[in-house]
Amino acid sequence: MLVLAGTMGFLATAIPSIANSHSASDAYLTLTISSAVTGQYVIHGQWDIALRDLDFVLKLDDDGDGRVTWGEVRKHRAAIEDYAYRYIQAGGGEGERCSIKPQRQMIDDHADGAYAALFFDIACPHAPRKLSLEYTLFFKLDPSHRGIFVMNNGTDVATALLSPENSKIDLALSQ
Repeated sequence: MLVLAGTMGFLATAIPSIANSHSASDAYLTLTISSAVTGQYVIHGQWDIALRDLDFVLKLDDDGDGRVTWGEVRKHRAAIEDYAYRYIQAGGGEGERCSIKPQRQMIDDHADGAYAALFFDIACPHAPRKLSLEYTLFFKLDPSHRGIFVMNNGTDVATALLSPENSKIDLALSQ
């Protein structure tokens, strides 16, 4: 069973703001509970970050034509990962740190444009009772940025709207 602790907005509250093509800054973070792999507890993640937001901070549009191409994203892959992964941290509770391991990067299309899709694993030394997550992407640059969070654990699903006022969440994990 998966339980969210604390006060959180739900995904349904975010839908009106992301439906329009000139929407505010947003990103989509999805975690899927896996199992013990090679002695570690692994959670798979996909983090979709709007290319328009990444371009604003990283200047991805090398030729200045107003479009960010797959070639430009590939060229800046390391910079995108370096920037993004500074703004997410995970722990297994009780002060235990879990590591975030980038896996691959792709492009994903959403209704409001193209997104960099960052695939990663969260690896914990053993199965934690809870997962603590801190998300602060773009909050210093754009306080209206929101992270739309979904966690899948078998048939259980938890959602939250991450914001400067709600940047840390704790998720109880079933054993």
